[in-house]
Amino acid sequence: MRFSTVAVVLALTLAPSVASAQPSDSSEAARLREAITVFNEIMSAGDQSIPRAIITKAEGIAIFPNTIKGGFIVGGQRGRGLISARTADGWSSPAFMTITGGSIGLQIGGQAADLILIIMQRRGLESLVRNQFKLGADAAVAAGPVGRDAQASTDLQLRAEILSYSRARGLFAGVTVNGSTVRGDRDANERFYGKRLDTAQVVLQGMGDTRAPVPDWLDVLNRYAKP
Repeated sequence: MRFSTVAVVLALTLAPSVASAQPSDSSEAARLREAITVFNEIMSAGDQSIPRAIITKAEGIAIFPNTIKGGFIVGGQRGRGLISARTADGWSSPAFMTITGGSIGLQIGGQAADLILIIMQRRGLESLVRNQFKLGADAAVAAGPVGRDAQASTDLQLRAEILSYSRARGLFAGVTVNGSTVRGDRDANERFYGKRLDTAQVVLQGMGDTRAPVPDWLDVLNRYAKP
């Protein structure tokens, strides 16, 4: 009887720590750690990094590691990623998202690419996180300038609501994000946060939290994108 009582007490004591440890072992946590690695590597790439003049003005940053592209004349893509928004106190906890879609052009082969979207306008950010969002149709998207080329960027790039960057690890031509659809991933949010939250609730209303590895993600954002 005494052993049973002790076992129950230990179970109740350990239960919260076990539950809190689960997110760090989830696929969402792995996705978040991968996004941290991608962002660190991109921003450490010297002349090939995203210009600080751009990223410090960003209203939101979305990263889709290992987005898969492939096609012959007609291409398609799919990927899972996350997004955070700038707040008065820094950056929001991340919400999980998916990207799917296709493109038409002179393209052949397959590609695994890291895709980064820099959302430059608050209106574009709010539209992206509240609805199913089609890049190029619901917002103007332009290929973002890199490194010293930022000074030579066109008015179109500077007026774009979203600037897109990709880092390819395969052979592919005709890379574009126009026509791709970005959606919130409530299932992933629920698995990670333990609550069924939509994207807007996490990044605009602050209903996410800072369980691991969120602090590492916020540290990276504040390091590179702090005004």
